[in-house]
Amino acid sequence: MKLKFLLGFLLIPMIGFAQERGAGVRLGEPFSLTYKDFLDDYLSFEVMVGGGSVNGKDYYQRSFENNPPSSNAFYLGHSASRGVALNFRMALHEDITDMFEITEGYLLGYAGVGAQLRTSNVNYSYFRQSSQSSLQTALSERRTNLDIGPEAFGGAEYYFDEAPISIFAEVGVFLELIDRINFKGQGGIGIRYLF
Repeated sequence: MKLKFLLGFLLIPMIGFAQERGAGVRLGEPFSLTYKDFLDDYLSFEVMVGGGSVNGKDYYQRSFENNPPSSNAFYLGHSASRGVALNFRMALHEDITDMFEITEGYLLGYAGVGAQLRTSNVNYSYFRQSSQSSLQTALSERRTNLDIGPEAFGGAEYYFDEAPISIFAEVGVFLELIDRINFKGQGGIGIRYLF
């Protein structure tokens, strides 16, 4: 009996935050499944797992030329496919419901920072110049490109009164630091089920 009472007493704070926790889907860059929870009234954390888009053609060509398989290898082309994108984010929130004269539900504006890890799969085609022959051999090599760095973002999230869902829209920027310095614009819209 004492154990049940103690367990119930310890769960009271979690019950108070039950409507602030949400899981859903984010459409955009990166496309992700998202889980968000509040640490207090104005501070949240979010974890996203999904897939980000590939970088531009010149990005992968420079990557190959900076790290060729051999000194006599010359770039011909490549194909790239999305890999995994993992995000961990923290955000500060402000209630902006009155600013837009919303009478049902409420609207939170937010801004934050996070860390992002992204991968992409790249298949390179190249030729190797042989000094003994004028023939050039076409070869291929598969690589995984890894991008790691910080991100900054801002957006707004609307919480419905009558339904346990919220919808959101946001924009941001990702700064790749591993491999080389590269900026990438990001954004998305999404929906979360609150529980």
